[in-house]
This record gives sequence, C-alpha cells and structure tokens, in this order.
Amino acid sequence: MGEDWPKRDVEIEALRLGVRLGMTLIDTAEMYGEGRSESLIGEALADQRDAIFLVSKAYPSHATREKLIKACDNSLKRLKTDHLDLYLLHWRGGTPLEETVRGMEELKKAGKILRWGVSNFDTKDMQELWSVPGGKNCAVNQVLYHLGSRGIEVDLLPWLRDHQIPIMAYCPLAEAGSLKAKLLKNSTLNQIAEAHKATTLQILLAWAVRHAERDGIIAIPKAAQPEHVLLNAQAAAIRLSTEEIEALDRIFPRPSRKVPLDIV
Repeated sequence: MGEDWPKRDVEIEALRLGVRLGMTLIDTAEMYGEGRSESLIGEALADQRDAIFLVSKAYPSHATREKLIKACDNSLKRLKTDHLDLYLLHWRGGTPLEETVRGMEELKKAGKILRWGVSNFDTKDMQELWSVPGGKNCAVNQVLYHLGSRGIEVDLLPWLRDHQIPIMAYCPLAEAGSLKAKLLKNSTLNQIAEAHKATTLQILLAWAVRHAERDGIIAIPKAAQPEHVLLNAQAAAIRLSTEEIEALDRIFPRPSRKVPLDIV
C-alpha cells in the first residue's frame, strides 16, 4: 500500500471504508514502500485519528535507543499524528534487546507511543526479552499465521498464551507464494466456503481467529481494494463448527515438532 501511485485513490478509499465498517486497527511500517505506506495512511486518516488504533514498525537497523526514537519521530510525521497506539520492532537484529526496550520505554514515557511490542519473535526470543529489564511490558508479538503455516502452535502460541501476550497474525490469507494456490484449490476448504455462502479466503480468515478469545489472536489481513475490505469485514460473522475445524485439522495439521518460525 502506497507503493503504486496510480492505485493511491483506490487505496485511500479502501482505508476509509475499512474504518467505516469497524476495522479500525491500521498496521503499517517504515519499511513498507520506504515510508510511502505511512504517508498514504496519514493522508487518508489524519482526520479520523481518534477512531483508529494505529500500529507501525521499526527496522532492526533502527533498534538502538537513539535510532529508534528518530525512526519513531519520522513515522509520526508521515502518519500526521503525535502518537502511535502500538510500536513494534519489525524483526530481531543485532542490537541488544535491553537497549531496544530502553528506547521503547522512553518513547512511551514521552507519550509518542502508548505501548510497544515485537514482530517475528520466536519462543527463545520472547524468553530472552522477558528476562531483560522492562521486557515484560511487551504488549504483543506479530507473527505469520494461517491454515498452511501452523508452526507457532507447537510452542510459541502456548508460551504467549501462558504469559498473556496477544498475537497479531499477519498473512492470515496466505497472501504470498504457491501455498495460497494450494489452499484455494482444496476441495474441503471450498465445500466449507459453499456451506457458509462465503469465499475460500473468508474461511481462511475465519479459521485464523477461530479461537481468538482463548488464544488472544488478532488477524490483520491485507486489503488494498474496497471490495476486499468488504469481504474481510463480512468474514467476521463466520463461525466455523467443531466438525469443520476438525476436517481442516486433518488436511492441514499442525507440525508434530518445533519448526523454524515462518517469516515473510
């Protein structure tokens, strides 16, 4: 979003429609379009700031205290706001976590962010974060999660649940690669979609949040066109039955052992 100028008006329309439909969590990052995504969101939603929950992310190369503060200031300018509701470290780099946490806590104290979290942290990363001063103030871990990528269910999801840290699931529609085509062609998935008078993508989204309350999962599907925004909003009403969930578990089971964290 924000990377293709001819699509700008359509993307702005999609953002505004999403807010009108109640999808008020807006996720972006300084990396997306090298700041152009943030600028687009600032243009589209600056007059609706109080209605949205605004999330952005910092490069690992900006994870030192000084660079983190500067990166946040730059994001705030592009987003045309004086604060972020949530600020994330996009993925782990070489900066000691203790220094990054200090920077996050300083931003929070200054009122530039209301809370902070991480993205693409596996279980060992979270355990290390938990051990540093202030690390327990982490509000969320944003990770890849969808029906075809269930590795977090082995140990990361249980650890986060035990420590009461919510998950923001990115790519819940398996947005990238050949795996998406495999999912969309699956006959059982398509039959479930037909039963709900829904699209297969809507079923994927409903599956991602099937245990949202128990597991603390928030799905953040990408949608740059109004028609996709509308479909995502409608998916919120879909409730998969126990039998449907079990059928999908048989076809797309979670791994039986620990696997590397999927990252896109």
